[in-house]
Amino acid sequence: MDANQLVREYLLLGLRFDRLIDGFVDAYTGDPALRKLVADEPKPDPAELRRSAQRLRADLPGAELSPERTRFLDAHLTALECSARKLAGEQVGFVDEVHSYFQVRIQPGDQDLYREAHRELNDLVPGEGELPERLAALRAADEIPPERLEAAVRAFSSELRDRVRAQCGLPEQETVEYEVVTDKPWSGFNYYLGEYRSRVAINADLGHRMANLPSLVAHEAYPGHHTEHCRKEAGLVQRDGQLEQTIFLVNTPQCLMAEGLADLALYATVGKGWGLWAQEIFADLGLRMRGELMESLEGPLGKLLKVRQDAVLMLHDQGADQDEVVAFLQRWLMVSATRARQMLRFMTDPLWRAYGSTYVEGYGLLRGWLDARPEGAELLPRFQRLLDEPLIPASIQAELAAR
Repeated sequence: MDANQLVREYLLLGLRFDRLIDGFVDAYTGDPALRKLVADEPKPDPAELRRSAQRLRADLPGAELSPERTRFLDAHLTALECSARKLAGEQVGFVDEVHSYFQVRIQPGDQDLYREAHRELNDLVPGEGELPERLAALRAADEIPPERLEAAVRAFSSELRDRVRAQCGLPEQETVEYEVVTDKPWSGFNYYLGEYRSRVAINADLGHRMANLPSLVAHEAYPGHHTEHCRKEAGLVQRDGQLEQTIFLVNTPQCLMAEGLADLALYATVGKGWGLWAQEIFADLGLRMRGELMESLEGPLGKLLKVRQDAVLMLHDQGADQDEVVAFLQRWLMVSATRARQMLRFMTDPLWRAYGSTYVEGYGLLRGWLDARPEGAELLPRFQRLLDEPLIPASIQAELAAR
């Protein structure tokens, strides 16, 4: 099987998964004839999908692809094989499932670190009374009125777009459309439409706070998901002909890379001082944000990053019931029962249950890699590698191990 045929079969395989799980293909910008071909086929058999993934992996060495492309396809076919096993009803341990998808082996976080975070927050959060009540009051004061949400999203999108155009460059014709939606298990979602266009949906059900909105817009658009899709379409696809990059599949290594870089988007683009920067933008909208205070909370709150992954492990690895998990989330994240149950909705969704690890492990892996750059080297060129290259977690792990 030559390179072109193998890539074509890989695209067909990914599209066939979407026939079994709606939403498995997060984005497809390739030949529409392939999508039509799959749509006209009988519904696929998971066992056959597994065999197809195995055959393609076996054919990779003879396809004469570059080592980088070979590693990318091998990692993604491994992930697809695991998804097919799950769809066929095979029992796969949750930790092994996550490893097959994302090339990371997860383990519980350190509750001593969570306690340390609570002590630090106790010193920083103003007001009287117990920390959870003070934090709830601070979060309530930071909420964006629902009728102002769309204007705030567009303001930050414009500011970040200008920065990214100056710092990284974007195709001239790129554009993002925003819509406010409800009844979703996520806070925001990028639908990449191809030809440098995205539609970003913001879930109004959750309520959005001023401290979180800049990172959300950076994550979904500039220089996060939209920017990555645009630059890879312009470079890897249009310039280099790497058509495997025309499909983005859920529960594959590219998800961990994409979510990790998107969670670091504000760090790479604005960095230290983002609180005052955001405060000024909100002030222009008639909203008062306590920028320096909110930025000061970032460090302690970052120590609680693994709490959600712990909750998923409790559910799917340790057999905890949902009420126990809700109580765990409320204790360590100091959120309401309503908010904890919204988190649980994502954690129990059949498609997304393992996906939470992409944020936790992706951020940790890529932040470590960005900060391990040679002394004196600028951050932005290293971040641009994440936007432009077909990297996988194992590639990043290898670079870190070689230091």
